Amino acid sequence: MAINAQEISALIKQQIENFQPNFDVTETGVVTYIGDGIARAHGLENAMSGELLIFENGSYGMAQNLETTDVGIIILGDFTDIREGDSIRRTGKIMEVPAGDALIGRVVNPLGQPVDGLGEIVTDTFRPVETPAPGVMQRKSVSEPLQTGLKAIDALVPIGRGQRELIIGDRQTGKTSIAIDTILNQKGQDMICIYVAIGQKESTVRTQVETLRKYGAMDYTIVVTASASQPSPLLFLAPYAGVAMAEEFMYNGKHVLIVYDDLSKQAVAYRELSLLLRRPPGREAFPGDVFYLHSRLLERSAKVSDELGGGSITALPIIETQAGDISAYIATNVISITDGQIFLQDSLFNSGIRPAIDAGSSVSRVGGSAQIKAMKKVAGTLRIDLASYRELEAFTKFGSDLDAATQAKLNRGRRTVEVLKQPVHEPLTVEKQVVILYALTHGFLDSVPVDDILRFEEELFAFVEVHHPEIFETIRTTKDLPSEETMDAVITDFVNQSSFK
Repeated sequence: MAINAQEISALIKQQIENFQPNFDVTETGVVTYIGDGIARAHGLENAMSGELLIFENGSYGMAQNLETTDVGIIILGDFTDIREGDSIRRTGKIMEVPAGDALIGRVVNPLGQPVDGLGEIVTDTFRPVETPAPGVMQRKSVSEPLQTGLKAIDALVPIGRGQRELIIGDRQTGKTSIAIDTILNQKGQDMICIYVAIGQKESTVRTQVETLRKYGAMDYTIVVTASASQPSPLLFLAPYAGVAMAEEFMYNGKHVLIVYDDLSKQAVAYRELSLLLRRPPGREAFPGDVFYLHSRLLERSAKVSDELGGGSITALPIIETQAGDISAYIATNVISITDGQIFLQDSLFNSGIRPAIDAGSSVSRVGGSAQIKAMKKVAGTLRIDLASYRELEAFTKFGSDLDAATQAKLNRGRRTVEVLKQPVHEPLTVEKQVVILYALTHGFLDSVPVDDILRFEEELFAFVEVHHPEIFETIRTTKDLPSEETMDAVITDFVNQSSFK
């Protein structure tokens, strides 16, 4: 078949008219400096702060310093085979991590990649690591209690859903144990937990994961780990990755507990990055925005309004002090951002009082609104009892004669300290806590030898469970105490039938 020139010309014109240019334009630059997890690149004029960048070898970086001549980049992962002169390109995406139910029960790194050997995480939900915190009008006041299962906390420094409560103390005083016990106690409480391990030894993280698995807590927990061997950019990023995962649940109306263990190591990693990026150092060589580093992280924990689903993120940041110095720079920063602190003292820890909570320095700025009615009734005088006991205890060291009232106060104080002791990984339900604290504050323990108090507690719980289960049921369902007559009758009945008579 002969095709004439006119038809060919018409076809060519049609092709030109229908032509759609399909250019894939990506801005690329050149690496001008590399070292210690930091790179500098020239030629990325339009890079955004926090944007994800890809190096020639496939490693990712995140734009931090946007300067007139170049961009300061933190490298997320291995940087040993990146060289000066390598190309680097923009992705146009802000740093984000996977989120959603697929992560529950998994151990991931700060990029959301699994490190537990259980296969890929399949999810199409992603959240940026840096997002603005909920505004004032998007928040709701904290009113629901978050039960930790620890008598000393639930009675003295109660935590509410949506609160930020700092756990602070020297190393080896039981800070992580409090956080892990709180996670264990969320079983069946409709709470998702996220444990962020920053700068821990990998063997320590493994131990924590095994503990959570042993007690069935991994069924509702995500572990984000950036171990001590990782480059400092990952240690800096880990808490933001954790809270981004938490926000996905919060904005879907769920409740989340997130533990940052610990933020002192994040601050040190951020100081290292900032000094390498040539940011001017300030006090203790920390950069001037180290307060903002933690405030923009912790402000993302909130109880959001009903219009946004009524979910919450409760944060338990951990800070390590040196020789109990809570007036140090990072410690005071985080204290001023949070809604109270649980201060652990090593002298108490070493004398066998565990959890080693210093009732005098610990405070919850949410207070009674994070307690059920029954707990408010039994825990009202505990803090004053403990404070006056500590004061009197100091005087008794002088060996002076004591009158009967002082002696009685000392006896009650010793028993209060003993009741508030609790073995590790044995959280108590709130109804059991209320029953033993009622027995303490109403004088039923005054005649029990201090060494027998733990046995008294165990036998009392067993007695109530078998003979008067309605007591526990009433506290659990109505959140209030049965009448004093009922409580007195039940505990008197127990004392009469036991060896404590």
